[in-house]
Amino acid sequence: MSTYTATVTVRLKGGVLDPEAETTKGALQRLGFELSALRAADQYELDLEADSADEATERAEEMAERLLANPTIHDYEVSVAEAANAK
Repeated sequence: MSTYTATVTVRLKGGVLDPEAETTKGALQRLGFELSALRAADQYELDLEADSADEATERAEEMAERLLANPTIHDYEVSVAEAANAK
């Protein structure tokens, strides 16, 4: 088994209100930054033992579907790499 780091990025689907992003966008604009859109996202890094990167991806996707994301309002992305501090 190897140690992998799975990164799960969860963001609201298009069309779902994102008050955190709207507030931050307004604050950035008041500070003089020009931008047309801003989206907030949550990112989770999971270190896990698996036989392969594919297995680690499957497990991280299951975690996202069951707890980290609400499929009704969220989209998510999973990326997996061998852990940098793997022994």
